[in-house]
Amino acid sequence: MTTVAITRLGSRADGVAEDGLVVPGALPGETVRVEPEEPDGKAGKGPRRARLVDVVASSPERIAPFCPVFGACGGCAVQHLAPAPYAAWKRGLVVAALSRAGIAAPVADLVDAHGAGRRRIALHLRRIDGEARAGFMAARSHALVPIEACPITVPALHRAPAVARALGGPLGGGAKPLDVLVTATEGGLDVDLRGHGPASDRARQALVRLAGDLDLARLALHGDIVVERRAPVLTAGAAALVTPPGGFLQATASGEEVLGALVVAAVGKARRVADLFSGSGAFSLRLAASASVHAVEGDGAALAALDRAARGTPGLRGVATERRDLFRRPLLAPELDRFDAVVFDPPRAGAEAVAARLAASKVPVVVGVSCDAATFARDAALLAAGGYRLEGVTPVDQFRHSPHVELVGVFRRPPVRGRRSAA
Repeated sequence: MTTVAITRLGSRADGVAEDGLVVPGALPGETVRVEPEEPDGKAGKGPRRARLVDVVASSPERIAPFCPVFGACGGCAVQHLAPAPYAAWKRGLVVAALSRAGIAAPVADLVDAHGAGRRRIALHLRRIDGEARAGFMAARSHALVPIEACPITVPALHRAPAVARALGGPLGGGAKPLDVLVTATEGGLDVDLRGHGPASDRARQALVRLAGDLDLARLALHGDIVVERRAPVLTAGAAALVTPPGGFLQATASGEEVLGALVVAAVGKARRVADLFSGSGAFSLRLAASASVHAVEGDGAALAALDRAARGTPGLRGVATERRDLFRRPLLAPELDRFDAVVFDPPRAGAEAVAARLAASKVPVVVGVSCDAATFARDAALLAAGGYRLEGVTPVDQFRHSPHVELVGVFRRPPVRGRRSAA
C-alpha cells in the first residue's frame, strides 16, 4: 500500500498521479492511499493502475455519489465530482481531441441534455446462487452488479430490472446469460431480449402472457416481435416514430431535442439536405419540416421505420430513403454536390470514408454529429484538408456521469462565385 497525489482527471474519469498511475474514484488535488493492481493487457502492457483504499486529503470538488452501487457498477464513472468542474472536464475532452488532431475551432460550453433521464437501459440477466439477477457489469469486469433500479433513467424504467427478471423465467431464468434492452416509449415499455436464440412455442406463449401481466407495449426476441400490444411510439419533431426492436435511439429525449435543434439551425435555409447514417430519422424528420431530405442508412428496418413516420406526418417537404453501406460505399463527390447541406451522424467508429468524399465535394455546409470526440476530430481533419472550416463545436451531455460526450460540429466551405449559399 502506498500514498500518492492525484494531479488530473483522465479521459475515462479516473484520477491520474504525476507518474501516470491511474486511480479510479480519485480526484485532482487529492492525496489518496492506494493498492497497486496487476497491469492490463498482454505481457503486462497497459497503464499502471491502483485500487483506491482511502482518501487522505479530499478535494473541495468532491461530492457524495447518489447511487448506492456507484464505484461497483461499471455504468457511471463520475458521480463524485461537483457540477462545474465536471462540465469543464467534459468540455475539455472535446478540446483535447481537436487539439491532438491539429484542429483549431471554438468549443462552446457543455450543454446539459440529461433531461428526465436515460430512456433506454441495457440490462444483463444472470442466475446467481440459484436466483435470476438483473443489473450491469462491474467496471473492467464480467461480474454482474445486481440493481433494483437505475436512478439516472426516466421513472418509467425504474421497474426495468424486475421486468427483466420476470421475462427471463420462460427462457431459463438466467441460466443462459441474457441481455435485456428496455426502452421507455409513449406507448409503454418496449423490450428486446437477446442471447437466448430461438424460443419454443411454449416459451413464446409464456412471454406473450407475461407481456400482458407486465403491461408492456411490445416484446421482441432478437428483434423478432413476439407481441405488440400497443405501438411503442416516440416523438421525432412533428412525427410519430416507431423504431425497430433494439434499434438505435439517442440516449435521452432531451438529448435528441438539443441535437436536432443544433442540426436544423446549422443547415439554415438549405432546400436539399442529405442525412447520412440517418437511422430511423431523428434528424431527417425534423429537417423535412423545411427541406427536402435524402436519408441514407445501412439498416433496412430503420429506414422502413423512417419511411412510415414520414408518410404519416402531414406538412413535411419529403423524405427519400436509400439503403447503403456508407462505410464501404460512401456517396461520391458528384452525388454529394446536388445537396445544399449534408448531415452525418456515424457510430463511434466515425465516418472516415464519408469525410474523405465530402472533402472532395462542393457542399456548402456539412454538419457532423458524433458520440466520440477522437473519431470526430480525425474526420474533421480530413474536411479541413479539403478546404472546409470548422465554424464551431457544441458538446452535448446526454450521457451524464459517464466519460462519453456527444457533439455537433458545423463546417462551411468558403462560397464559390455563382453558387447559391445554403445559409
